[in-house]
Amino acid sequence: MFNRYQLAVLQQALKRSPAVVLLGPRQVGKTTLALQVAQPDGGYLDLESPEDRNKLSNVEQYLRARQDRLIVLDEVQRMPTLFEPLRGLIDQARRSGAANGTRTSGFYLLLGSASLDLIQHSSETLAGRIAFVELSGLHRLEVPPGLWDGLWVRGGFPQSLTAQSDADSVLWRRDFTRTYLERDVAQFAPRTSAELLRRFWTMLAHLQGSTLNIAQLARNLDIDTRTANGYLDLLTDLLLTRKLAPWHSNQGKRLVKSNKVYIRDSGLLHSLLGITDMDALLSHPVVGASWEGHVIESLLAVAPAGTVPSFYRSNAGAEIDLLLTWPDGQHWAIEVKRSTTPKVERGFYSACEDIRPSRKWLVYPGADSYPLGDGVEVLPLHTAMQTLANALQ
Repeated sequence: MFNRYQLAVLQQALKRSPAVVLLGPRQVGKTTLALQVAQPDGGYLDLESPEDRNKLSNVEQYLRARQDRLIVLDEVQRMPTLFEPLRGLIDQARRSGAANGTRTSGFYLLLGSASLDLIQHSSETLAGRIAFVELSGLHRLEVPPGLWDGLWVRGGFPQSLTAQSDADSVLWRRDFTRTYLERDVAQFAPRTSAELLRRFWTMLAHLQGSTLNIAQLARNLDIDTRTANGYLDLLTDLLLTRKLAPWHSNQGKRLVKSNKVYIRDSGLLHSLLGITDMDALLSHPVVGASWEGHVIESLLAVAPAGTVPSFYRSNAGAEIDLLLTWPDGQHWAIEVKRSTTPKVERGFYSACEDIRPSRKWLVYPGADSYPLGDGVEVLPLHTAMQTLANALQ
């Protein structure tokens, strides 16, 4: 079992809030993490199980009888009607806890595999009573260095990373993709063609890290733009793709306005492109964009809450691969390079003149940290992640 970085984050959220939503794609380890938190006296219900859903035929009666423990409700998007009675139960439990000097937080842990609908339902109904924690795939702060190359090639889903062979890992990811298309798409978007969505997803893989021209993508698939946007929103909602927004300013500069799009898990990206091992990856045209996406997802997995990611690109060629904006307004500019002898391009310096970031990083696959000049720090990915994770401690 891996020691998940988000375990402490989840425990702190449960100390602060009556209910916590743990979001993440299927098979990423949400249930395993939740049961670690809930033991030894917690209760667990899988809402994809008819038997467990039947236990909630009288939601208030069942849950009120168990208010002395943390209740884990898995795949909670299957029962959106649950949020309304939860509000009353939480308020009652908080009043009782305040009166008796017992706990007033950590009553419910809700697990979900889809973000937008789940957040909308819970935010509206449980406003002021709920916190959110996102669990991504495994990353370098959670696995030994001997698995770091495998993390990039196979991705961060535990069963894919720990498969006995590259071939077994590829088969797991193919089955995972098929299950998502055939089961989850039918659940969240019943009128969506699984085959068309597979083709759309594969085309996104070929465009990894590019600014997206959704109209051109729609024409290539012979679908309308509205449908293409719907497909993109669905994959984003299922936490499988990331839309990285461009940074906007009031400086009057002509900046790129389209999102950059990434397949979030590098293993799924490689599976969609037929890449089976490290040799195949290193000889594939996507290798640079794959590394860039892997670095971005790794850094965002440990970025403190409230950090807003974006990218910067002007029509004049100034560019920052990842711009992190902190709650206090300061910026960290991050350039990603795959070379072990990296150099910063002029466009990065030009962008930094516009943004004036407080820190400038160049993240690369090497092992040493060193200054490059003009305030740029060259950092291995692992070191950058540690620095970012400790930034607010």
